[in-house]
Amino acid sequence: MLKRGKEEIIYLLNKSIEKFEIDSQNHLNKNTNKKNYEPFAIMLSSISNALPFTSEKYGHIPYEIDTDSKKEYSFRKYDITGGQIRDALMGSVSNPRQFIIDSCYIYLYGQGRLSFEKSPTDLELIAETEHNEKKNSFTIVQENQQLKSELFRIKSTIQKNKRLNIRKSLILVLCTIVLISTIIWVFHKKNEAYEELIFDYNIKPYSYTQSEKKALEGIWLNYIGSPQARSYDVDRENLVVLNITEIKEKNGYFICTRYGSSFNHAGYAQFESPNVVSIHLKLRTPTIETNSPRHTLLLLDSKKTYINAISASWNFDVGNKNKIIGIREVYKKLGKGGELIEILNAVENGECKCKIIKWVQKGIKVQEFHLKNLLIDTIKPIEIRSLIDFKSILLKDLEDSTLIRRHK
Repeated sequence: MLKRGKEEIIYLLNKSIEKFEIDSQNHLNKNTNKKNYEPFAIMLSSISNALPFTSEKYGHIPYEIDTDSKKEYSFRKYDITGGQIRDALMGSVSNPRQFIIDSCYIYLYGQGRLSFEKSPTDLELIAETEHNEKKNSFTIVQENQQLKSELFRIKSTIQKNKRLNIRKSLILVLCTIVLISTIIWVFHKKNEAYEELIFDYNIKPYSYTQSEKKALEGIWLNYIGSPQARSYDVDRENLVVLNITEIKEKNGYFICTRYGSSFNHAGYAQFESPNVVSIHLKLRTPTIETNSPRHTLLLLDSKKTYINAISASWNFDVGNKNKIIGIREVYKKLGKGGELIEILNAVENGECKCKIIKWVQKGIKVQEFHLKNLLIDTIKPIEIRSLIDFKSILLKDLEDSTLIRRHK
């Protein structure tokens, strides 16, 4: 009998990725960023989408024909996404989809699971019988005796150390003095290097006022035009995406968390000059790697409800189509305090086809925000439509063939 569930799919995916890295000479960084797995997922999808026609050839269960097979990746019935690969590898999928399992067997062994089970060629996929072995009492006695011997050896060593002569003690004192002197010298040099680092990287160059802190810190609503530069989005030139950003002061600087419709960003903000703020963000992952960095310049203006900002960002398209762009964003300060709660994998998400953020404040009714792509013409108030539209994107390369324009 073959293994099933998590144990089977984790082994199949790890072995398939090893083969893919050798075949393609392309190393996959196996972390929580689903985009890292897209090249492998696209390759595996070429096998999975052929499954309705290969049951006799490879010996797997029959699959229904996909009536929408003319759609692009990743909208076909049997497409495998980077997110599915990541979730299965992380062990969060108890019952993996059968077409993913069969695709791995075909890629690794040239046959489907049914055929492979009749004559397994990889012993690692065969389920093992569990054995519960008991320790005998003699083994425990031996372990206790070894422990007593070790304790006796330690006591003897301690007594021997107590008999150190004065000469060795003086040497120890001298070594301690030299060590302390060395530490003081190294600390001084490290402090000089730290001061140079602050100067070279322009860290905390401007001492902000309390009024500037009050203006920046809090919960912000963001409208961003990045969907306009994605090749796979329908009606993309008319789309903006809604984000929520939380900015908090910490030790003389500000930390930022941005909640998006598909993924979140984290980073920091700092004042560069009066009311001029730099916001540095990257994709929020458990690792220290910097993925998809972005830089925003925001000019605070207390007279305006909606504030424009300019960012160097990414269009977050699939694979090699993910490109650097210049982008206009619109910020609105909502308030301060409370807690942002991210709602995922709930019935409400399915109903609105979006990520839900709830802003919970003591004594105030909970506010709910639906983060998703929006048509510009549906955004209210109308004032926002004059601040962000299909002209909000600047492509990196003049020769880029991607044209962003409103259809007449």
